[in-house]
Amino acid sequence: MECVAHYANNANISKFMSDGFPCSIEKWKSFLEFATTDRTILFLAIEIDGQAVGGIGISPQKDIMKKNAELGYWLSENYWGRGIMTMAIKEIVQQAFEKLPDINRIYAKPFGTNHASHKTLEKAGFKLEARFEKTVLKNGELLDELIYAVRRK
Repeated sequence: MECVAHYANNANISKFMSDGFPCSIEKWKSFLEFATTDRTILFLAIEIDGQAVGGIGISPQKDIMKKNAELGYWLSENYWGRGIMTMAIKEIVQQAFEKLPDINRIYAKPFGTNHASHKTLEKAGFKLEARFEKTVLKNGELLDELIYAVRRK
């Protein structure tokens, strides 16, 4: 738990995450309890050398969006640029389509400023579907929201 909080508590990571992203050990404990007991989501730790250095998850949506699932992920800055997240995304997408037969589309919503995430999603087979200008307020700045998606084959 402490290693997750240690790696995640980084301004270069949190600037690309929602404001609900855990920022303390207590919030990580709560999130991990939810992520490991809620069977409607698929959440995995990214482990390197026995330490959790990131996380990735698929959250199926409800109601009229029930054929869709949202992808979220983060990785310790120490491991950026090594292709780890691209591999993790490909793996969890495959698992999600196998384990969640009702899901036809998996999407991610990176900020317009998160160019590395755009490239990672594209390398993992996601296509840019939309760009909404200045719709996300993060740290007092209005940012673009991009929507990338991959569909069941």
